Amino acid sequence: MSDYVKPGVVLDNMIESGVIKAELPAVETLVRAGLAGAYLAFVTSMAFLLAVQTGQFVVGALLFPAGFALIVVLGMELLTGNFGIMPVSLFSGRIGAGAMLRNWSLVFAGNLIGALIYAVLFWIAATDAGQTTGGVIGAKLRALAVSKTTAYEAFGAAGMLTVFVKAILCNWMVSLGSVMGLASTSTTGKILGAWLPIFIFVSQGFEHCVVNMFAIPVGMMFGAKVTLYDWWAWNEIPVTLGNLVGALVFTGGALYVAYGRTTRSMQDVAAPAYPRG
Repeated sequence: MSDYVKPGVVLDNMIESGVIKAELPAVETLVRAGLAGAYLAFVTSMAFLLAVQTGQFVVGALLFPAGFALIVVLGMELLTGNFGIMPVSLFSGRIGAGAMLRNWSLVFAGNLIGALIYAVLFWIAATDAGQTTGGVIGAKLRALAVSKTTAYEAFGAAGMLTVFVKAILCNWMVSLGSVMGLASTSTTGKILGAWLPIFIFVSQGFEHCVVNMFAIPVGMMFGAKVTLYDWWAWNEIPVTLGNLVGALVFTGGALYVAYGRTTRSMQDVAAPAYPRG
C-alpha cells in the first residue's frame, strides 16, 4: 500500500486543497463547478434508468459513485465536498471567512448551472423534444420530484426536520468521499476511496443538494406537480443547510479536532531552527 496517505497528512492535504480552491479565479471556479454539477446529473439519470431496468435500486447506487470519481480525479468543484474541506483551511488560519464564502457561492452557482443544463438536454433526449412523456423513466423522475418536495411538506415541521436530517447524514458521507480522494496518491486508490462513502449515501436515499439541482427540476420538466417554491423551500434550501452541517461538524470539524494537533506537531518538527538573537 505504498500509495496510502496517513490521516494526519490527509488533513494537511485538505488544508492545502482549501487554499488552492480559495485562490482559483472566478471563471475557473464556475467552469469546474458546472462540470461537477453535470457529472452528478449524468450519474443520477443513469442510476434511475438502471433501477427501472433492473427493478433493483441498489444497482444504480453501486454505479452512481462513478460521477463522483470523475470529480475527484479531475479536481472539479463540488459544493458538498467543499463544505468539508474549506473550513479546515479556515480553522488552520490559511484562508479567511470571506474567501471560503466566495468559493461556496461560486460553486453553488456553477453546480446549479451544470445540473440544469444537463436536465434540459436529458429531457430533450428522453421525450423526443417534448413529443413523448418519457415513458417509465419520465414517470420515475416525476415521482422522485414529488417525494423530495411536497411529500415532506405534507408532514409540516416533521417533514422539514426529516429532510434536514437526511441532508446531514448524506453529506457526512459525501464530504468524506472528497477526503478519501486525498487519502491516496494513485488514481485507483482515489477512485476506490471515494467510491465507498458515496455508495453508502446513495443506497440509503439521503438528500444531496447538488443531485437535487437535477433530480427535482428534471422531474418538473417531465410534468411533476411541483412548483419552484416547493423545490426551494422544501428541499434545496434545507438540504443545502443540512449538507453544510453534516460536512462542517462530522467531517471537517471532527477531523480537525482528531488530527489537527498531530498535524501542527509535525509542522513544528519540520520547521527549520533559526538561531536566536
